[in-house]
Amino acid sequence: MNTYAERLPYTGSPEYDKHFWNAMRGSNGSYAELTKGRNIETGTYAMPNSAENKYMAALEKESLFRKIATVIKAYGNGYRIFAKDSKDLAQWVPEGDSIPVYDGLEDFTISNVDSWKLAAMVKMDEAFVRDASFDIENYLIKRFAKNFGRAEDDAFINGNGIEMPTGILNETGGAEVAATIDNIGYDNVIDLYFSVKPEYRKNAVWLMNDKTALALRKLKDEAGNYLWRDSDDTILGKKVIMTEFMPDAESGSKPIAFGDFSYYWIIGRKPISVRIISEKFATLDQIGYLAFEFLDGKLIRPEAVKVIQIISATPNA
Repeated sequence: MNTYAERLPYTGSPEYDKHFWNAMRGSNGSYAELTKGRNIETGTYAMPNSAENKYMAALEKESLFRKIATVIKAYGNGYRIFAKDSKDLAQWVPEGDSIPVYDGLEDFTISNVDSWKLAAMVKMDEAFVRDASFDIENYLIKRFAKNFGRAEDDAFINGNGIEMPTGILNETGGAEVAATIDNIGYDNVIDLYFSVKPEYRKNAVWLMNDKTALALRKLKDEAGNYLWRDSDDTILGKKVIMTEFMPDAESGSKPIAFGDFSYYWIIGRKPISVRIISEKFATLDQIGYLAFEFLDGKLIRPEAVKVIQIISATPNA
């Protein structure tokens, strides 16, 4: 099978683009021209390069995590690779002295990066697909971006690392627990903020769901000042991001995360690929499109993001 680097010039050609979208409209004669873009494992075909670029832009709009994490493409490597992270260092060096930064050259944290498969299905009426005036490219791109974006965000938060990315809330490889508490109070949020080192607080954000955000909006200090600033939706000057995939403040949950999420790496392993499924939906006059992403996600530096964990069975009112 050709590597991604070898396929790239071919999938970027106008001919490949034309034959790919003809195939997506059900033209059987187009598939013979798509062999270099075929993924043998899944029977799918890589999107043309121009469509892949549009898809990635649409996915970034749909995905919460892709806005705050670090996104890396590692398309040309094997199934498993290693991600290495080390703390940067800058020091003043007197003339003629040894250079101390060399001492940290081997100071790496190494993480395994796998190639997990995420699938999504989109169905469309055959009448639309066959209509040459219907913009099938933009329609599929938007639908797949929405479906994949939601599934990704859920995994980047709650994934257990088994056949899927390792989420920030996972016990192993997830964010560090700053404190275990009974219920969320004003002081708990302050403590969580200061549990994160200043170097990570600089670009830090808060992550929680709507229900937790509502509870935090009501918290006041002893002088009656609200913790939450409504004018810009910040807590202690840091933006609050809300997502349905963060848990409620219930026993055993981790309802609030705070830190620099750029240390969560999203590693794309292969470009999105698609194949048409016509027989299964023929009686419904529909055509199905099955698409796959291959990716992994890991918090490379766990100390960069901290969470609080609820130990009480009584939720915060």
